[in-house]
Amino acid sequence: MATATEEKVIRFEIHRQDDENSAPYFEEFEIPYRANMNVISALMEIRRNPFNKKGDKTTPVSWDMGCLEEVCGACSMVINGKPRQSCTALVDQLEQPIKLEPMKTFPVVRDLQVDRSRMFDSLKKVKAWIPIDGTYDLGPGPRMPEKKRQWAYELSKCMTCGVCLEACPNVNSKSDFIGPAPLSQVRLFNAHPTGAMNKNERLEAIMGDGGLSNCGNSQNCVQACPKGIPLTTSIAALNRDTNLQMFRNFFGSDKEV
Repeated sequence: MATATEEKVIRFEIHRQDDENSAPYFEEFEIPYRANMNVISALMEIRRNPFNKKGDKTTPVSWDMGCLEEVCGACSMVINGKPRQSCTALVDQLEQPIKLEPMKTFPVVRDLQVDRSRMFDSLKKVKAWIPIDGTYDLGPGPRMPEKKRQWAYELSKCMTCGVCLEACPNVNSKSDFIGPAPLSQVRLFNAHPTGAMNKNERLEAIMGDGGLSNCGNSQNCVQACPKGIPLTTSIAALNRDTNLQMFRNFFGSDKEV
């Protein structure tokens, strides 16, 4: 297959779908080549001049984007069969025709735009935040040991892009598995000195249906994560923590942990 540099045009095959109930189809586009373009800038060019390869005027392609710096996670899509961020997908490095599809793990809203509510609902389920009392200044919180802070920072890079859920074979329409990202957030917030107050509650949430036991350990998630987050390491650590929690539930404990 030729690259964009060789052809001086950029060819796209884009998944189109008018709404969640419409039949999907592919539409081909060609735009003039420009060096250092990413997929988002190419989509913007198509939006400015919405004519397909045949020369027929069509509707502008719909997609999500935010920061354009691989921080917000909004522009996730499947590019040439691989789930990734479209803002960092450089056209010069992609084989043509560049095939753009929405992530299949989430319901399609329109074209490349998907509804990621499933992931956000899972974050609510595991209480992926640190609750504090009041809205007044509580002063500095407890300090974390530097060694723990360093690996916790790696987990905090998660931008809820959904790529790890798309790559995971256990996250699909027939499964209620919450996926790698929410699980890793459980480990992150349980490690925080204040967040640890709700540690048992979070562990209980992932011990039920759709939780940790649904992970098949395929390790696709850690390979796909654009931030290189050690997701499988977190899952292994949570296996240990939930086993301890199970014993405490069964035998009882007079010690708060």
